[in-house]
Amino acid sequence: MRDRARCEGSAASRKPNRERPAEPKPYAASKEELLDFYKQMLLIRRFEERAGQLYGLGLIGGFCHLYIGQEAVAVGLQSAMKVGRDSVITGYRDHGHMLAYGIDPKVIMAELTGRAAGISKGKGGSMHMFSVEHGFYGGHGIVGAQVSLGTGLAFKHQYAGDGGTCLAYFGDGAANQGQVYESFNMAKLWDLPVIYAIENNKYAMGTSVDRSASEPDFYKRGESFRIPGIQVDGMDVLAVRGAAEEAMAWTQAGKGPIILELLTYRYRGHSMSDPAKYRTREEVQDFREHRDPIDHAARELEKLGVGQDELKAIDKQIKDIVVEAAKFAEEAPEPEASELYTDVLVESY
Repeated sequence: MRDRARCEGSAASRKPNRERPAEPKPYAASKEELLDFYKQMLLIRRFEERAGQLYGLGLIGGFCHLYIGQEAVAVGLQSAMKVGRDSVITGYRDHGHMLAYGIDPKVIMAELTGRAAGISKGKGGSMHMFSVEHGFYGGHGIVGAQVSLGTGLAFKHQYAGDGGTCLAYFGDGAANQGQVYESFNMAKLWDLPVIYAIENNKYAMGTSVDRSASEPDFYKRGESFRIPGIQVDGMDVLAVRGAAEEAMAWTQAGKGPIILELLTYRYRGHSMSDPAKYRTREEVQDFREHRDPIDHAARELEKLGVGQDELKAIDKQIKDIVVEAAKFAEEAPEPEASELYTDVLVESY
């Protein structure tokens, strides 16, 4: 009874925090910064296009979830983070997130093709990439699993006092998983430094948000846990970076978790095996023509004096990088059979 009273007293003593983050403004990028964002988004686009080609040729097997259309989210968010201090964790649509964190396209493409030079030694494939060096903790195939693991990473940052924040990505489909809300509760109880980034691309695996979510405004999903949320235009890299700045300031100030809902759109199906018949061609084309994040950044660069010739030169440079990565991946050897028994347990047995 005394223990119960002590717990109830502790709960009663918790004062609700009604503070809200400031309304984020688009990031005021310099010409050089915006050029860098543009290059990163273009690298993701060209890399994913090439990955789709290699999948069609049978050089990439299993599942392959492309990030085409969502580039502004990864680049805008991760450009605000510090490699070596912060951590990132995501689901299985992970190639773009790795590229946005500065990981070599060669080792990512080699992983896609199952080669020993891949970042997970060719054993993880498209969905299970990992880099302790970069603080990138996957690449997870179980829907929503990364939310709980990301909450654990945030606990590690707080426990170690290393000043880091965890960026945990998940989609609108995963947002209906029960473990997400258990994680929200724990994160707020302990005021953990975690940014929950919900990439709302409208269709989850193939069911529209309108048909699957009783509350389609996902940034509100943390309200019952006193976690604030911000809805962001995920097709505008400067809007995303501005929201990332506000979210990082929130967690770094010790105010606990925050939710960012990024309104974005994937041009391809859920995976390479998805014909995406649940939406019209006209809808996809409308996003491509009027909302494309790379075209939007190009228009902003033109206002800063960057001409079409320079943008075309950048595109050629990026294409060369991707061609080189694909060539490296195709020529790299497959893992030795003995690798089947490594990285299973922490120790060697």
